[in-house]
Amino acid sequence: MPLIALAIACLTLVTLCYGGLCAASPFGTCRRCNGFGFATTTDRKGRPKRGKSCRRCKATGKRIRAGRWLFNRAQRIYREGTH
Repeated sequence: MPLIALAIACLTLVTLCYGGLCAASPFGTCRRCNGFGFATTTDRKGRPKRGKSCRRCKATGKRIRAGRWLFNRAQRIYREGTH
C-alpha cells in the first residue's frame, strides 16, 4: 500500500509542477524548428543556410503548451456555458 501512495504523490507533484509551468510560461519552443522559426538546411558545400519558414509555429519559434491549450479550452467552454 505505501508504494501506491508514493506513486500517487509523485503523479500529483508532477501534475502540479506542470500546471505551474503552464501558468508561468504558457509558450514553449517549437520542437520542429528548435525555436528558430525556420528549418536549417545545408547548401552543396555543406554550410548551413536558412530553409523554409516553420508552418507549425508560423515562424515565431514558439508554440502553446498542451496544458495551457487544455486550460484555455476549458475556460472557453465554461464562459460559453454561463451566458
